[in-house]
Amino acid sequence: MFVEAIERVSEFTRPTHIITRLYHQADILTGAATLFFINEEGYAITCRHVAEIIVNSGAVQQNYNQFMAEYRKVMRDPQQKQLLKRLEQKYGLALGSVITQKMDFINCFDNLTHIDVTYHTKYDLALLRFRTTGKAHYGRPAEFIADGQIPKQGKSLCRLGYPFAEFTNYRYNSEIDDIEWDGTMPKVTPAFPIDGILTRYIGDETGQAFALEMSTPGLVGQSGGPLFDTKGVVYGMQQSTRHLHLGFDMINRDVWVGTHRAKVSNHPFLHVGVCISADIIKDFLRQQNVKFYQAK
Repeated sequence: MFVEAIERVSEFTRPTHIITRLYHQADILTGAATLFFINEEGYAITCRHVAEIIVNSGAVQQNYNQFMAEYRKVMRDPQQKQLLKRLEQKYGLALGSVITQKMDFINCFDNLTHIDVTYHTKYDLALLRFRTTGKAHYGRPAEFIADGQIPKQGKSLCRLGYPFAEFTNYRYNSEIDDIEWDGTMPKVTPAFPIDGILTRYIGDETGQAFALEMSTPGLVGQSGGPLFDTKGVVYGMQQSTRHLHLGFDMINRDVWVGTHRAKVSNHPFLHVGVCISADIIKDFLRQQNVKFYQAK
């Protein structure tokens, strides 16, 4: 049903790879997110919670660098342990605190120089403007559902994103005490589609419908990806997943597990996707005077 639409949407949808280093942790954590381009001028949209990593990464790194600069001065001090605790409190560091995050925008541009970020003032939505001196690697931009068209309950729609962070092109550089991309080509997980039907509209505190609820969950890493119909027309953007308690709870139920009896408890939830609506996105783009396209 969505074969041709996925091919169309794949032209303007791209993955973002994320690597994270935590305080007092040796492992490098990997993550992924999604964005999609809405015109030929380097403008794309994604979730605010994704864009915040771009905006905050410099400050997070600077905080850790300043901490380490002070810590090196007291490493051989007899009161080193007490001084370290004071520095950790000063810089807000504890076990598991994020000290470095870096992003790689896959197959977007050559020679990326800067990214301008504009947040929506209310919703989990952000506008990105990629500044580059190189070639763009995305095809035709997105087309949104036309103004005044309201999808009905039960309509089949699909989301596309990159939920599985399977890349390995990163390393820890002990010489500079930092994590970095190793320069090799990343292993890009193929885009992952997931379809469902429109179940409900979600309203804010004023009653305005700002999001579409889908019968299937949006997967971690699909945040910022498009929601589209069988023609590839965009109806919204995947933002989060709701977990609805079904009430079919079982407490210490006797069941057979293989050849043994066992006590089992189960608290089932229905996981449904939440997608920022195209109307909210288009209004935001108009406020920013950014060109976009609508399906005829």
